[in-house]
Amino acid sequence: MKETDRGKLNLDRQSFLGKNSASILDRTRVAIVGLGGGGSHIAQQLGHLGVGEFVLIDPDVVEDTNLNRLVGAKQVDVTGHASKASVAARTIVGVNSRALVWVETKRWQECAVALRSCDAIFGCVDSLGEREQLETAARRYLTPYIDIGMDVHQMSGEFFIGGQVALSMPEGPCLRCMGIIDDRALGLEAQQYGAAGGRPQVVWPNGLLASLAVGFFVQLVSPWHKGLNLPLLLEFDGNSQTVSPSSKLRYLEGRTCPHFAGLSSLGDPFLDIAARSPGRLAQAG
Repeated sequence: MKETDRGKLNLDRQSFLGKNSASILDRTRVAIVGLGGGGSHIAQQLGHLGVGEFVLIDPDVVEDTNLNRLVGAKQVDVTGHASKASVAARTIVGVNSRALVWVETKRWQECAVALRSCDAIFGCVDSLGEREQLETAARRYLTPYIDIGMDVHQMSGEFFIGGQVALSMPEGPCLRCMGIIDDRALGLEAQQYGAAGGRPQVVWPNGLLASLAVGFFVQLVSPWHKGLNLPLLLEFDGNSQTVSPSSKLRYLEGRTCPHFAGLSSLGDPFLDIAARSPGRLAQAG
């Protein structure tokens, strides 16, 4: 598509984000790893915000079992075996035709060049093991990593929905520091995936957590107010419908992350800042 053919997204009503916020967002490249229930919400919202470049990574396709929570997916995508990433790309360019979207239908571990070209990485993957690996990659690239997760648990015959959004910054507390990942949880992961089935997901908690994650991102790239510290971990109680900063944060103040300590854990020795060719341009329509 030629530059002259692209429509310009009108962002006048979000000018409060800052004088140059529209141009900052337009020049920003984000990666979304996992375009399921949470990632599809994030893609839609970032498209509406006017983010200019996307790297969408997910090897899975749309199926009947996930149609109930994929933003932008249609029944025809099930019969056509459309990839989740291509559906998200279609949603984005349907809102902002100027956006440049790269689609990767490989595992994210095979997309190092694409990931290290991004200004922020959103992690919307199911397993704790993958979340830890993805955070480690983000630390290597000195890239902010925003992680979302939710699950449903059963206790005394009642179901409880919970979730969290975490911001992992270079040199800041990591997911292990925040208590989201630990060796015991990793060991149990293969044996137990929640009381309502394999990583149960429903559309409204996914949407809420995605919105909080996008809020983290907006605050990072175009802060519109000063004097408030951005909480690194927000917790969602789906039964009481409340979101609050985690009580764990008080124990993290002033502490140095021991899990990514030293120069050996930070930075990518092979990073080429000029290399910005993350994948193939999506043909979304």
